[in-house]
Amino acid sequence: MRTPLIAGNWKMNLTRADSVALAKALAEGVGSATHYEAAVFPPALYVDAVREVLQGSKVKWGTQNLYPEAPGAFTGEICAPMLVDLGCTYVILGHSERRTLMGETDAQVNKKTLAALAAGITPIVCVGELLAERQANQTADVIRKQFEGSLAGLTEAQIKQCVIAYEPVWAIGTGLTASPQQAEEVHADLRKLLAERYNQPLSQEVRILYGGSVKPSNAAELMSQPNVDGALVGGASLKAADFLGIAAGVKS
Repeated sequence: MRTPLIAGNWKMNLTRADSVALAKALAEGVGSATHYEAAVFPPALYVDAVREVLQGSKVKWGTQNLYPEAPGAFTGEICAPMLVDLGCTYVILGHSERRTLMGETDAQVNKKTLAALAAGITPIVCVGELLAERQANQTADVIRKQFEGSLAGLTEAQIKQCVIAYEPVWAIGTGLTASPQQAEEVHADLRKLLAERYNQPLSQEVRILYGGSVKPSNAAELMSQPNVDGALVGGASLKAADFLGIAAGVKS
């Protein structure tokens, strides 16, 4: 049985004080829940402050990116050992904003994924198509290419340690949301890709999240789909009530 994951990507938002206050509210709101897992991803500058609040709670934490090299002369970057030092459980990799705005490639995402796994950190690897690609009926091809490139060379043991997030780029921060049927179709395709590369039993173990304008009002229906194992939440993760409202959509 796959445990749903509700992950809050705070992106480049909030102050230190706001981050601490939000973390406290989430730790209290999640309480002792065991039927889902919660994790937050504050800006890297605030991870340590958030960690102090969340230690001992059910809410885990991570970063929104990492640099795949060992510590060294890489100005402005953060590496996997630093994440380990901060107690990070997860890292988000290949988010569409990094792919489209920073030009991040599948090969770079793959290198980061392998670095995270080597450090014992669970990567949440994002894939998703542009609006033009969906309109051209290219969604399946785009998802396959990103899956094959971003997760190239992973062993069965390694892929089991990963989380995949489907984020249609056209639904991120736009207010548009993939219908539950659209989300399920892509999630099912991703599970088929896992079965093709590895095997059917393994394909049922990997969690696949949906991301893209997830809100309390649509979360339950999205997560009721058989292959949707939780949500990677952007804007709605910046308010405790919204994040907890989305988590409330997980069947107990």
